[in-house]
Amino acid sequence: MKVEQIMKRPVNTCNPRDTLNTAAKIMWDHDCGCVPVVEDGRLVGMLTDRDICMAAYTQGAPLTGLEVWKAMSNVVHVCRPRDSLAEAEQLMQTRCIRRLPVVDSEDRLVGLLSLSDIALEGARERSGKAKRQISADEVARTLGTICEPRESTSLATAA
Repeated sequence: MKVEQIMKRPVNTCNPRDTLNTAAKIMWDHDCGCVPVVEDGRLVGMLTDRDICMAAYTQGAPLTGLEVWKAMSNVVHVCRPRDSLAEAEQLMQTRCIRRLPVVDSEDRLVGLLSLSDIALEGARERSGKAKRQISADEVARTLGTICEPRESTSLATAA
C-alpha cells in the first residue's frame, strides 16, 4: 500500500508569521492536533497543539502575541506520496512521530499521513470493506514505539 492511498488531503496549513492564536483556531475548526507550516508553497515546519501550549507557557505571552515561527519545529521528517506505508511507519517509529507531511519532489505539501489514518485503514480492512494490507500488530508496534518515553530533557521555564 502506498502513502497516497490513505493520506489526508487537502491539508489545512498556516504561515510562519501567523499568530499562534490563528494556528490554534485552525486546529479547533478542523479537529486536528497539528498544522503544517507553509511559506511560498513549501513546507517549512510543523506546529502541534503541544508546541502552542509550551510556547505560551515558556514565553509568558498570549497566543495573539506570538508568531508560529517561534513555536514550530523546523526539523520536519517527511515522506512522498509513492512511498510504501511500511516505509512511512518505519520513519514514524524511528523518529517517534505521529504525523508525517507528504511532499512532492519540490517539497510542496500534498498531504498528511497520521497514525490515525493507518489505524482507521486497518479497521476498515478488518471490517471487510477493503483488502487486508495493514495488520493490527503493525499498528500496535508503531504506536508502541512512538509512545516510548523519551529521555528526560530540561525545559526552560517562563520568567
